[in-house]
Amino acid sequence: MSKAATAKTLPFASFEWMVAGRYLRARRASGFVSVIALISFLGIMVGVAALIVVMSVMNGFHKELLDKIVGVNGHIFLQAADTPLTDYDRVVTDVKRVKGVQLAIPMVEGAAGVSSPFNQAGALVRGVKEADLKELPGIAGHVKIGSLEGFDKAEGVAIGQGLAESLSLRVGDSITILTAKGAQTPFGVAPRIKSYPVTAIFQIGMAQFDNLFVYMPLPEAQAFFNKDGEATVIELFLKNPEQIDSVRSDIDLAVPRPMIMTDWRERNKTFFDALKVERNVMFIIVTLIVLVAALNIISGLIMLVKDKSADIAILRTMGAPRGSIMRIFLITGTAIGVSGTFAGFVLGLVIAENIEAIRSGLNELLHTNLFPAEIYFLSRLPSVVEPSDVITVVVMTLSLSVLATLYPSWRAARLDPVEALRYG
Repeated sequence: MSKAATAKTLPFASFEWMVAGRYLRARRASGFVSVIALISFLGIMVGVAALIVVMSVMNGFHKELLDKIVGVNGHIFLQAADTPLTDYDRVVTDVKRVKGVQLAIPMVEGAAGVSSPFNQAGALVRGVKEADLKELPGIAGHVKIGSLEGFDKAEGVAIGQGLAESLSLRVGDSITILTAKGAQTPFGVAPRIKSYPVTAIFQIGMAQFDNLFVYMPLPEAQAFFNKDGEATVIELFLKNPEQIDSVRSDIDLAVPRPMIMTDWRERNKTFFDALKVERNVMFIIVTLIVLVAALNIISGLIMLVKDKSADIAILRTMGAPRGSIMRIFLITGTAIGVSGTFAGFVLGLVIAENIEAIRSGLNELLHTNLFPAEIYFLSRLPSVVEPSDVITVVVMTLSLSVLATLYPSWRAARLDPVEALRYG
């Protein structure tokens, strides 16, 4: 190769790609280097796939829990201040006029003990109107057994599937509800206990709620909890939860009476903050896998430079400039990073999109439950692939891979051909 020829050679010419390709192939003399390259490739692939899967599962957790919690508990909560909420119908009418409010449901809510001939448990009893219960996002379309038709007149209750299984109850069976805040007597407050037929069994999909909630007609709940003619809370569902701050201001102006207003962010702040912290920590931990793989690229290229020092010297004496030598090793290291990133990208998406099927298969294979609903609150393993997260992972990995090749490539370019041929 003459100097005149090399002067006309453009960067990343075909011969640079050819030499880099040969260095990536296994040879008997450089077999160990090829093994390190393979380990680096596998490390990047596993790291990228793990990052995509972890981020997707954490996104799925956040979305599913938010949908379940908000679907049952609403976006904004109005409670009485100063005087009992006996004018709840007027307040509901006022807030429904507010732009952005989709649904307003007055409720009577109270803790109680529930039992059957087979077992007993704690529950949160909610009194709602039949029309409102049918529109409640977490309940509508999730009734598995029975029906909500004629709920107000049936004088029965709707219970979660988890609670039904715990108490061994079916539709038509009776459930006994006990509250300590019963009738006022000369000797104090007497507990109130009453049995109700089970008219419907629903499954929200969040174990904590399916094991807890009992819905009964609003008038019956008012009588049971000594709340005649009043509601304890009005739950509001918004068309766009992102506009919650502006809607809160409009509600303040629309409701003339004093009210205590809270929203889902305040009630679940600790829970979602913990989920966010866990997501960030998992991202950092799994990123270490990619970082270790990038370090493997550095070590592999340094060993390759040492192993190919004689080849580098020959190329230099034939007229190859230092830039060409540097680009050869840049191509070699970057090829490992790019191929590993692409393989991890494909593998991560495949796993993330089929995570629930994989979990079910592992459960059957290992004869165990890898995702118990009692611990993780959800009955299935959720996964939501966010394009922004995938782009972040891919760009970060590619950047680390390119940075990892800079020092070994610079070292190869600085190699003295005379010294390399003398001691090579």
